[in-house]
Parts: sequence; structure tokens; C-alpha cells
Amino acid sequence: MNRLIEPTSGVILLGGKDIREENPARLRRRIGYVIQQIGLFPHMTIAQNIGLVPKLLGFPPRRINHRIDELLEMVDLDPQVYRKRYPKQLSGGEQQRVGVLRALAADPEVILMDEPFGALDPITREQLQDELKKLQASVQKTIVFVTHDMDEALKLADRIVMMREGAIVQIGAPEDLIRNPADDFVREFLGKKRLLRHPEEVLVGEIMLKTPVAGRAGIGLAEALQQMQRHNVNTLLITDGEERLCGILTMRAVQKGIRSGSRLTAGDLLEPVREIVTPQDTVLEAARQLAASNFGFIPVVDGDRCLQGLLTYACLVSTFVDVIWPNGDSSSEQKERENGGNPLRALDDIPRAQ
Repeated sequence: MNRLIEPTSGVILLGGKDIREENPARLRRRIGYVIQQIGLFPHMTIAQNIGLVPKLLGFPPRRINHRIDELLEMVDLDPQVYRKRYPKQLSGGEQQRVGVLRALAADPEVILMDEPFGALDPITREQLQDELKKLQASVQKTIVFVTHDMDEALKLADRIVMMREGAIVQIGAPEDLIRNPADDFVREFLGKKRLLRHPEEVLVGEIMLKTPVAGRAGIGLAEALQQMQRHNVNTLLITDGEERLCGILTMRAVQKGIRSGSRLTAGDLLEPVREIVTPQDTVLEAARQLAASNFGFIPVVDGDRCLQGLLTYACLVSTFVDVIWPNGDSSSEQKERENGGNPLRALDDIPRAQ
């Protein structure tokens, strides 16, 4: 697209003009470019890196300095702090922010982003994705974003082009791909969790939390309380020595037991588990069970009652939205009447836990 590699066939138009008719250097100055390795010049300050292309284009120094400050402030990097720093003095996430700003500096028509967040840790990557969405809403640029991460594509894109071996397989908005995948390749790339299916086809094991907060029956109340505080939850799933589910310990029961002064363990204060599901149950059945739960979640166990995971209200939301009973489907409307209405209505007032 910016002729770092010359096209072998076809036509690429920028502003209605074939890119091969333009001087390559001039073309590249019209297109911002962000790469996975960032590519900041280590001997230049952050200000010099961002201002490089505007300087090449002959912008006056005052305009360049104003643009550098404006861009740094857009991504919450204080110009007074960051202008004179060098790339090695920045974290990976900060360097990538500067890489994006450098691509924006000359106000290009198009920005190319080649897996720009691929080398970052998951937390930093998610933060930068959120920042890019906000930045795009502000600058309103056309961004061509290459990624192999389908979650990233669905989160950022207005339009997705799915390619396989150099050929286009499907083009559409994220919802188009999710609702109507063109073939098995697209379905496999999207993954089962993202495809919109009827809840009778979605199993609990596909959407459950696989690492619920749990403790052993013999732990003391102080330890149980610390574990709840550490994980920011108000309940503990309690298991025996063979990981079989024994019951649920609530924050209220722990606090009451500690105030009593008795030497109690978690196993002494358990509430029974009345609703459970297995990984093989459908989410439709799980929704009915969740509606009856007093805790806002359901433990997931296997045939030996060993704890496998946890199903929460949040787990179900993305599965149910626009999927359970599509509008205008008479058979689906009949199912809704037979089942006493949408089970999500019964979930609205469930207390949030775990």
C-alpha cells in the first residue's frame, strides 16, 4: 500500500489515484505507518521522533512543536515530561503510543498499522486498543489494521477483510462475520464462542470461568476472609481434599463466625449448593438454574461433583444478547411462551458475586 513492496497486479487507489503514478517517497509521507517493532529512532528524543515527517514536509518549527504537544496530550503523555526523553527511557506501551503519534504527526489521509500491538503483554495491549478506539473517534482517520487476533479485529474494526493464502474470503462488519460466516475457515477463525448460535447449541463448558475462587473445607476463617479480600469476592466455593464441592462460604458467615470467637473452619459454616450444572449442560438450562440461585452464580461440576468452573450472569450475557429468540421467529416466540418468558428477565435482580 505504501510501495515498500511494489504491487505485482491489481490496482491500489488513494484518493482515487493509482499509487504507482506517484513518487514513492511523496506517497509514503501521505501515509502514516505503525509496525509491531515500533521502529523509533533510538538516538532521537520523543519530540524528534514524532516531528520527523512534519519536518521532512517543511512544516515551520512552531507548528511542529504545537503538533507534538497536541498529540502527546491526546494519549495522556505529559509533553513537559516526555518531549526530551529517549525511546529506551519509555516502557513498551509508551513507545508504541509514540509510534502511533509519529504516524499521525503529519495528519495523513491513511494510517497503516501492521500488528502494532502484537509484541505487547495482554494488559498493555488491551489498554492501547482502548486508546486507539478513542483516538480514532477523535481524529477520524482511515486505518488499515493488520492482525491475526480475532478478538482485536472484532473490537477495533468497522469493517473486516478476512484473507486466506492471499485471497479474500469474506468482507463485512464484525457482526456480519459473526452472524453469517462465509465458510468453515471463517467459522474456525472466529471460534465457537463468538459465533451466534441458539442457546440449545452452546454448552456451559464453552463459556464458564475455568478458575473460580475456591478453598478447602479445613481452612480457618481468617484465611478464608483474606482469600475473599485478595480476589475481591464475597463468597468462596469450598471443596474437600479430592476437589469435590462441599458448599459455599459467604462473607457474612465468615464475619459472624469471627465475631463469635469460636475456633471454626470454613467447613463449619457452609451453605448448601442447591443449583449446579455440568460442562455438558446447555446455557439455556443453565439460565433457568441461575434464575433460581441465591448467589448470582452456579458452580460447574463433573459427574463426581468435582469442581470444574463457575457460571456467572456475565458469562451468559454475551451468549444471550440477540441470540435466544430472534425477533420475528414464530417458532422461537412459541418457545418463549412455553418457557415462561426470557430467562434473563429473572436474572436482572440477582446479586453479583464471584
